[in-house]
Amino acid sequence: MKRNRVEWQDEKTLDSTNYICGHCGIPVASQKGYYAVVNTLTGTYYEYIFICHYCKKPTYIDEQRNQIPGSIYGNEVSDLPTEIENLYNEARNCVSCKAYTASVLCSRKLLMNIAVLKGAKEGLKFFEYVNFLSDKNYTPPDGKDWVDHIRKKGNEAAHEIAIMNKEDAEELIDFIEMLLKFIYEFPATMKKKKGISV
Repeated sequence: MKRNRVEWQDEKTLDSTNYICGHCGIPVASQKGYYAVVNTLTGTYYEYIFICHYCKKPTYIDEQRNQIPGSIYGNEVSDLPTEIENLYNEARNCVSCKAYTASVLCSRKLLMNIAVLKGAKEGLKFFEYVNFLSDKNYTPPDGKDWVDHIRKKGNEAAHEIAIMNKEDAEELIDFIEMLLKFIYEFPATMKKKKGISV
């Protein structure tokens, strides 16, 4: 679609729009922002920049409800080692900018990093990391299948021409989130309840 002219207006009170802020992750119903009148050869439509009333940062939303930055998928997990937390958040952030294949690759890499931090040797074949996690009971009962699913999807993203989609990336983040809670968050919570230093 060719744009002829875009005219941004001064800050206005707009119709309330619900979205999850891609900066702070808080659900917002904002009325504060800017709008643009976009004139094209086929007609006129509107684009918006809403200001989050929590973090005060802007979010762009077009007429089709595409949002930039997108909301971050998944939930925070507490008590993670820094390397794991950074990689998990990278996988989540990739989904917010529609980099689904990159997110799947991060989820795959997380399995290897978790296994190594829990005592597996570096340089193993990938399936050996999956087996290590299962053999050492780092996966929940019946969890080996979904850990292996992460491995297979990651292999597909890394070694085949296939492009991953939103559903692939979100599914793996859901699985990884549960694995991280099982390995790190839940044990740390119990230690804290017992007064044991984490």
